[in-house]
Amino acid sequence: MESTQSSDPAHSQAHASELTIEKSDAIATVTLNRPNKRNALSLELLGELDSRLHELASDQETRVVILRAAGPVFSSGHDLKQMIARSREEYEELFTQCAKSMQRLRQIPQPVIAQVQGLATAAGCQLVASCDLAVASEQSWFATPGVKIGLFCTTPMVPLMRAIPPKVAMEMLMTGEPLAAQRAYELGLINRVVPLSELEDATRELAIKIASASRDTVAIGKSAFYQQASYSEADAYSFAVEVMTDNSMRPDAKEGISAFLEKRDPVWKP
Repeated sequence: MESTQSSDPAHSQAHASELTIEKSDAIATVTLNRPNKRNALSLELLGELDSRLHELASDQETRVVILRAAGPVFSSGHDLKQMIARSREEYEELFTQCAKSMQRLRQIPQPVIAQVQGLATAAGCQLVASCDLAVASEQSWFATPGVKIGLFCTTPMVPLMRAIPPKVAMEMLMTGEPLAAQRAYELGLINRVVPLSELEDATRELAIKIASASRDTVAIGKSAFYQQASYSEADAYSFAVEVMTDNSMRPDAKEGISAFLEKRDPVWKP
């Protein structure tokens, strides 16, 4: 795999210590790399994640992004040391950057798959819920325990209640009790549960399947999926008709249909 880093020395040092990116076979693997801090989402790490995702968005060679974490914990949420005795402006900066980074996961054209090996709590759970897909080990747990320390997980609530039934989300938010991986799978928070030893291979297998499709087509579909979600059924159909009409006019659609009829593999545009 090719590891990418910034040319700026100061930026490279932060990048190397908190976030790494490797690229192979049209897949970019982004790794949260603060294992000694349980991959807590500091303001700096959130900003770096946002910046790197923004860069990947325009990378024509990257078709899928895997988001993983070093160490036994996926992410424990916000770095609580940055949340003691701060000004209103500082709290707002932190939560605004968090919201921006989470939305960036949805905004980039490539599908993002969370590879969850262990505990994902608070903003860490938010991170999983914000990804397009998620594969988790049997050892993973998901929780929004902010209520236990006097801080309701209001921002994690946003993607969580859109990923699982509202009453289940409310119980998680009100009690702080965790969901085991199998229960999270049953509720739709994650797509697959596998033994820890198979996690990397299972995630990459899913990524490779997606990467074999047209990058342009997948990007159209990802954008449309989220955009129509808040529409009425009638408005969603009107929107979908326009999107699918536009999609049908694209080179990869013409190539894909021709390849199917000619019984050959399609050749997608770069």
